[in-house]
Amino acid sequence: MTIRLLVAVDGSAHALRAAGHAMHLQTLLPDLELHLINVQPPVESGHVRLFVAQDELEGYYRDQGLAALHDACAMLDQAAIPYQRHIAVGHAADVIARYAGELGFEQIIVGSHGRSGLSQLLLGSVASELIAQAPVPVTVVK
Repeated sequence: MTIRLLVAVDGSAHALRAAGHAMHLQTLLPDLELHLINVQPPVESGHVRLFVAQDELEGYYRDQGLAALHDACAMLDQAAIPYQRHIAVGHAADVIARYAGELGFEQIIVGSHGRSGLSQLLLGSVASELIAQAPVPVTVVK
């Protein structure tokens, strides 16, 4: 039975540890189907859209997403672990939770920046939001 796993990657060292955890799981579960997702924040200003063509904006999102995914993809490539990569645009926790539900993933893995207390309250946490929203289990790797 194939287990579909979605790993949220934002280009940080924390996300790279999450991808490393997924690599470890793949050694234990050879039928694991691994997917990486990067979610780019949308350009909110309508004024930008007056001056930048839609295809240029999409190219920007793609380039930024590929840059964020680069290290995790390189790590998986070096280990010869197959995966698929995805780039989306929106609020990270919302998009990842919706994606996991719509595409039938069994689990989400996300890295934690390890913030707590006031800094988490002020900055928010994709991991915390995912735990609250996701229709599947979420593993947080610190």
